[in-house]
This record gives sequence, structure tokens and C-alpha cells, in this order.
Amino acid sequence: MKKHLNTLFVTTQGAYLGKDGETVAVKIEQKTVLRIPIHTLDGIVCFGAVGCSPYLMGFCAEKDVAISFLTEYGKFLAMVKGPVSGNVLLRRKQFRMADKPGVSAQVAGFVLTGKIANCRTVLERSLRDHSEKMDQSSVKKVSNRLSMYIRKELQKDNLDSLRGIEGDAAHQYFSVFDELIFQQKDAFGFSGRNRRPPTDRVNCLLSFVYTLLVHDIRSALESVGLDTSVGFLHRDRPGRPGLALDMMEEFRPFLADRLVLSMINRSQVRPDGFTIKESGAVHMDDDTRKTVLTTYQKRKQESLVHPFLNEKIQIGTLFFIQALLLARFIRGDLDGYPPFIWK
Repeated sequence: MKKHLNTLFVTTQGAYLGKDGETVAVKIEQKTVLRIPIHTLDGIVCFGAVGCSPYLMGFCAEKDVAISFLTEYGKFLAMVKGPVSGNVLLRRKQFRMADKPGVSAQVAGFVLTGKIANCRTVLERSLRDHSEKMDQSSVKKVSNRLSMYIRKELQKDNLDSLRGIEGDAAHQYFSVFDELIFQQKDAFGFSGRNRRPPTDRVNCLLSFVYTLLVHDIRSALESVGLDTSVGFLHRDRPGRPGLALDMMEEFRPFLADRLVLSMINRSQVRPDGFTIKESGAVHMDDDTRKTVLTTYQKRKQESLVHPFLNEKIQIGTLFFIQALLLARFIRGDLDGYPPFIWK
């Protein structure tokens, strides 16, 4: 099994990546500061003014190592990836299924079940562990509403209805997200989700970690032969990895939201690690970005028991396992797609 654990993040401006034998060589001011064997990497993510030789791009494509290029502040720009592997028949079936509104709604229902269930678990765990630090009644009210959606509403066969449910569920969830922030409240206040650009520190962190998630999930889906541009919940749009965005929904609360809350509440990130531009956009500095990247990588090394496979795995392999399960469903080996539901 391919392990989606080791990603090389390059944040130093002016760095240049090249091929040196079977390794990736990182140069700064024409001096090699790091060499990493290609077989230890799953992906490379370059932030800002980071160069990459054509020889390395071709080498990474041959070795199935994706290279993503982001702005210095984490906005996705482009990805270099080798040919999609896997059976073309799998992709043809994916396309046919995505063209059927009823089937798309079924898959969207699976994905949203995972997302909303995991959002509810985030709230319930906070209620269990920190009830004295929050408005219990408002958080419990939202948790109950999410539970109602899971039990009664996600079996609809209409995509627009499901999107409406997802929109309300997300609004409800984020309406009490600020209750889960217990430390540094003045600097890390949260009044709702905003992006493009984020206008507060919490949204800046969320958007950045969501970008990292998309990179890992996209790589996992492509490694099993699926086309990431053809989604079920997120419909076709040029340049948008719809299927990766679909699968990311179930991982947002479990991995990204919890990571951001943990870093704030443990004071791993500090208010002075962010700058507010004249436009109102909030950006994190280099040290904060490196803290987030390091914490994200460490989180992927942790273990849990997969709820469907009932096996202990590392979190970094979850993306690949879920991609395999989705491929099995599309092939017809499974009656439904089992989303990752955090217990």
C-alpha cells in the first residue's frame, strides 16, 4: 500500500529544486542544503518563489510524485503530475455515474453523511472535555440539529436539496465554532467562514490547511486511477478538482478543523505570527506557516482504528484507503461508499 505520509514542503523564497541522481536536491543561493531520496516522498509542495528544474519535474512524474505550486500565502496555482494510472474502464464508469443525477446525489449523500457526522463529533467531544468553557446549550442545539440531518435528510435524490442541507449544516456548525476556541480569544475570534481572501486569523489557518488536504487527497485519488476533475457533489468546472473537493468534505472537521483549534488552544500559533494587509486580507508569516506544516505532518503520523476496515492505520494513509473504497464502489464491488466517520 502506498503511504501518503511524506510530503516535502518548500517555503524558503528563492529556493531551487533539482534532480541529483535518485534524490531531490534543494538549493538555496546555489548551495545544496538538502537531499531527499525520491522513494521516500509522496509529494512536493512549493510556496511562492520556488523554482524547479524540468528534469526534476519529469523525474517526479515518472516516480508518481506530485508537485504542487502555491502562492507564498497558500493559494493553489498549479500541479505537475504524471499520467493517471489505473484502468481506463474505472474512469469511464466514474464519468457515466457522474452524468446521472440520481447516482451523483447518492454519492453526495454518502460524503455529506461523513462530513456532518464528523462535525457533530467535533462538537460532542468539546462538550465532553470542555463543557465549562463554552455555551453548552447553543453547542448542544447545533449538535442535535446535525444529528437530525444525518438520520432523516441525507437520503434525498436531489443534488440541490443536498447542497441546501450542507449549506445549513455548515452555517450551524460554524455559528458555534468560536465556542471551541478557549485560548487567545481576543486575537483569534471567529464570527463565520470567509475566504478569498480570509479576513481573520482563524479563517487564514482553515483555508491554508484545507489547501494541504486537497493536495494529499488529489494525489490519493489519482494513484488509484480516478479522475479528480469529475466530482459528484462538486460539479464540473474547468480547473477545479471536483472529486478531491468531494472527498475532502469528510476530512475537514476531523483533520483540518481540529488541527486549527488545537494549535490555537495550545498557543502553538500566536497573534503576532499574522499580518493584516490594507485590503483586510490576513496572511501568516514564515514561522507560523512552518509551524502549521510541521504540525500537519505530525498529525498524519498518528494512528487510529479505521471504522470500516477495523484495522489500526496511520492517519496519513486515510486518503488512500478512502480513495480505494470509492474506486471499489464505482466498480460495483461495494453497494455504497463508506465515508470516513470519526468515532
